[in-house]
Parts: sequence; C-alpha cells; structure tokens
Amino acid sequence: MIDNLKKILNEDQDPKAIEKITSKLSNLLMSNEEIGYIAVQKKPAVTILPDSIVVTNKRIILCKPKNLGLSMEFVDYDWDDIAGSFVKEGILGADFTFNTKSDLTHTVDYLPKNQARKLYTYAKEQLDLLKNPVVNTTTSNPVIAEEITFEEVAEVEEMETEEVTNFAEIIPVEQSGYRDEKQFPDEKLNAESGLASLTQDQLFEKLQNYKKLLDNGLILQGEYDKLKNEILSYL
Repeated sequence: MIDNLKKILNEDQDPKAIEKITSKLSNLLMSNEEIGYIAVQKKPAVTILPDSIVVTNKRIILCKPKNLGLSMEFVDYDWDDIAGSFVKEGILGADFTFNTKSDLTHTVDYLPKNQARKLYTYAKEQLDLLKNPVVNTTTSNPVIAEEITFEEVAEVEEMETEEVTNFAEIIPVEQSGYRDEKQFPDEKLNAESGLASLTQDQLFEKLQNYKKLLDNGLILQGEYDKLKNEILSYL
C-alpha cells in the first residue's frame, strides 16, 4: 500500500495524516479494492483533527476523527449510489461535494485546491466507467455477428444473380423475337420458309434489325453472321 500512496503524497498532504488514515483503512478495504486518492482538510487556522475523504475504485469513504483523535468514524458510499460530484473553489481552499441517488449531499470543505481537483477527476472517471462499461472484444459475440453478416451477404448475392439470369433470358425474346435453334428446332423451318416470302426491302430491313441487336450486345457475332448469311441467300 505504501508504494501505491507515493503518487498521492505530492500534493502537500501531511504524511503523518495520510499514514494514520491508511493504517485505519487497512482492515476495511475489500478484496481487489485499491485507494485512488486521499484529500486531507486544511483549515486556515491550525488544523488539529482534520477530516479527510478517500476515493477507491469501489466507493467514497468519509473519515472523521473522534474522541480527540483516538478513534475515527468512517462513512462510505458505493459508486453505484453516487449521482454526481462537483468542486467549488474559494480564496482559502475548495469544497468537494457529492450527491447520492437518495438525495443526500455531503461536503468536505477547506480542501487544498489541487487535492479537490484530483478528487473530482477521479470521481468523474469512476462515474463514467459505470455509465460506459468497457466491452470485452475477445468474446465470441463478434464472431457470431460476423457469421450472420456473411450469410446475409450470401443471400443478397444469390438474389442478384437470379435477377440477372432472368433478365438475360427475357431480353432476346421480347426485343428481337429470336429463338435459339437448339431450344426451338421446329421454328427453324418456319423461319427459313418465312424469309422466302419476304421482299428484298423487307429482308434488308430484317438484316438491319439483326445488326442493331449485335451492336447492342443482345446477340453474338456468330449468331449474327449465321442470320446474315441466311438473309443474303434470298437477296
């Protein structure tokens, strides 16, 4: 505990007062409880029995000497019970005040300003930890979320592929009237007999339409060449 209090004894605290308080607290601290800061009252006149306030990672402890310093009264409040804290600085020192959720208000006056500021900073950090607890990112939850996200993306990709396939199947039929000979072999004879009945102007117009389909990427070059050769055979 002495090593942990070395950083506290640089704010003009009375080492004897700090040692007296810590010796009393040694049997009161819970497991895994550590002292964060200690502020000791310093009145303008000689302070024989100063009050002090101790903040730990679990609670606020008010320390008040009794019986001419032979005993000490401790009053503590868990951080879960604290509603807020603030500091009011004056000419002769600063007051540190905290409120509980049960509407109780406690003030320790005549604290050195730098000690009161340290108290306020530590209290603010502890209250912020209660409001915004640190999330352990090493748990399995992020992995589960990642698997769900992957499945959702896979479903979207499958839907998009199906839409594109349907679109590719519909376009040649609706816009060009062209049928694949492998899919519709009986229509090949009808197409060839139909070409024989067309005039040269109609054949030339049909050839132009096939050329537009090729330019728009709706039929392949080989398909266009085959259709062109069929039409040219009747010109």
